[in-house]
Amino acid sequence: MVVGCGALGNEALKNLALLGVGHLTLVDFDRVEADNLCKSVLFTAEDAAARRFKVDAAADTLLRLNPDVQVERHYTDAVYDLGLGVFARQDVVIGCVDSRWARYGINRNCMRTGVPWVDGGIGPLEGTARVFRPGENCYACNLGTEGLKELRLRLPCPGIVRRNLAAGKAATSVLSASVIAAVQVQEALKLLCPEAIAEGRVRPLCGSIFHYEGEQLSGRTASFRAWDEDCPCHERWAPDGTLEVDVERTSVEEALALAGRESGETDLTMLLRDDCFVDFVEDRRDGGRYEVMRPGRKVEAFLEAHPALQGAESARFYQNEWKEASKIFPYQKLSLSSLGIPQCDFLRFKGKEKDYCYELRKPL
Repeated sequence: MVVGCGALGNEALKNLALLGVGHLTLVDFDRVEADNLCKSVLFTAEDAAARRFKVDAAADTLLRLNPDVQVERHYTDAVYDLGLGVFARQDVVIGCVDSRWARYGINRNCMRTGVPWVDGGIGPLEGTARVFRPGENCYACNLGTEGLKELRLRLPCPGIVRRNLAAGKAATSVLSASVIAAVQVQEALKLLCPEAIAEGRVRPLCGSIFHYEGEQLSGRTASFRAWDEDCPCHERWAPDGTLEVDVERTSVEEALALAGRESGETDLTMLLRDDCFVDFVEDRRDGGRYEVMRPGRKVEAFLEAHPALQGAESARFYQNEWKEASKIFPYQKLSLSSLGIPQCDFLRFKGKEKDYCYELRKPL
């Protein structure tokens, strides 16, 4: 799986296709823009003019490079909206994202499913690559206290471009993307050959960070290993079974009933994975109440788009949150997708006897 189909993702995907990797899963929610063309080998001017999804533009070019590759496409956010079942089916994940929060989310999902991942980051003429494997090295553990505080600061590529142009600099270049993506793919191929690692014929970058600096043309590798046994990201999620549900159609009430039949318990509580459900927000100034009915991560966008609330600071509002859903949840008829639960996710339930975990599989 390659998460992020920008400059770095383009180079990684190109390398994987030319090397003959048989199955590629592409994940990106963004569309091609004219600014992408100078550093993205898989995109064309026609793709930018049509504002095509990066996933589609990249996939079409990959199939021309290697018609034998199988391409799976996901137009979504890998942190929240890509089910853990998709992660669990991968042999290795390559992260080509542009924020700490995205890296943290990829790391959390990979640790939960036991999948190693390769991270890459680039600047105008520099870049880094590193490997994280469950039980050995964890991105969250390497962040430290200050890094964890800054997690939610996200400046996407268009914002980086504008900031650097104002300073008279380029945000990234195809040169640094080529170098770092080559290292990422090299490390991914090592992870696909565990017997070679066990025999000592190859050594993965796990526990180290590779840094490339292009201005003076130097490269170095330094220790970058941390594994805290108490880190919440390390919890392994292993499904007890499957539930056949369509998250767009299956209601909370129906999901609770299905899980009840599967587990043999009649009083289960559904746990929301990494977010909450917000039914309303209340203005702390005047007590005005506004119906939201969406996952917590979408509340800020709701406030910005509401005609009566535009320009209001989010801290001004109290939001009523639900972090679980049981028989007393007042919105039993809502679909699972309304609560922010994606297809193929691992859905957890709390019972009187034990906790349960089920993978959501769409009925045929």
